[in-house]
Amino acid sequence: MNSFEYDYFLDQPISQKILIAVRTLGEYKGKEILYKEQFPEVLKTLQQASIIQSTESSNRIEGIIVPENRIRMIVAQKAKPQNRPEEEVAGYKDILNEIHTNFGRHNLSPKLILKWIKDLYKYTPEKVTGFKTEDNAILEILPSGKTVVRFRPLSAQETPSAVSKLCTMYNKNIKDKKIEPLLAVASFVLDFECIHPFKDGNGRIGRLLTLLLLYQVGYEVGRFISLERITEESKEAYYDALYKSSQNWNKGEHDLIPWWDYFLSMLIAAYKEFEERVGYITTAKGAKRELVFAAIDKLPDEFSFSDVQRACPGVSFSTIKRALQELKAKKIIKSTGKGRDAKYRK
Repeated sequence: MNSFEYDYFLDQPISQKILIAVRTLGEYKGKEILYKEQFPEVLKTLQQASIIQSTESSNRIEGIIVPENRIRMIVAQKAKPQNRPEEEVAGYKDILNEIHTNFGRHNLSPKLILKWIKDLYKYTPEKVTGFKTEDNAILEILPSGKTVVRFRPLSAQETPSAVSKLCTMYNKNIKDKKIEPLLAVASFVLDFECIHPFKDGNGRIGRLLTLLLLYQVGYEVGRFISLERITEESKEAYYDALYKSSQNWNKGEHDLIPWWDYFLSMLIAAYKEFEERVGYITTAKGAKRELVFAAIDKLPDEFSFSDVQRACPGVSFSTIKRALQELKAKKIIKSTGKGRDAKYRK
């Protein structure tokens, strides 16, 4: 809320870097619309991979580790969660699917946010139904092993009204077109994380809200390229930007620029990858095999079958195997070993 209070965002110095990033994303948005019309089957393949990667990465950022074969089965609804990490993964997957399917039907509100935190934990014995009831803090463990307070969010008492105010302010500014929508989404996410309204799950709910709000302002790249994976791959920059922009947030004297810079660069990285993949896969025929070829291009010179599987979560074992055999026949790669333990060199 502090980024919107008294139009605080209007006082931020907009650099050429930010202006160029916003313009670039507007251009990518136009291309995205064309890709949807021209390559629907290719985008369907990318979406399948994105759901798995998003579910895996967003949970792994929070230290929730589940083997990728189990995530695939849970996402495909071929298996029920068997332990606490899998229960949380299943809850995240359900919300993600809801966003992909019905993003236009959801109005940003405390009611929606509370529903999502409930759904995130619906498969666990611990049922979460409301905002935090005790004050919390964002901690950091130093290399020495000492734990320090990195940021102190709003108190539990202040949280319900703060979340309500944040949603109201965001919706009003979007309706009144008072702020660039991309910067409005970024500012909302920063404020949400600074409020830190739940005992646990704040990061994951924040990333799901990011996806929803981006969809609603017309940027749907997260449907095809996992924003959560890109965030995980740039985790240090993600936390550094959050830290810098959260300083003095409680006083309403924070600097939004570091977080805006990170947020826009993350989206540009997603759109670049999206464009590369669509450009690589020029027809729907053989799309999944082409995904494998594109993934291998980005892997190190030496890689394993499992590395390819992780890079192509929506592609079957047999399709990956055939693609690798084709590259071997063309002498593009060579292998040692067999099956999942095989190693390959370009």
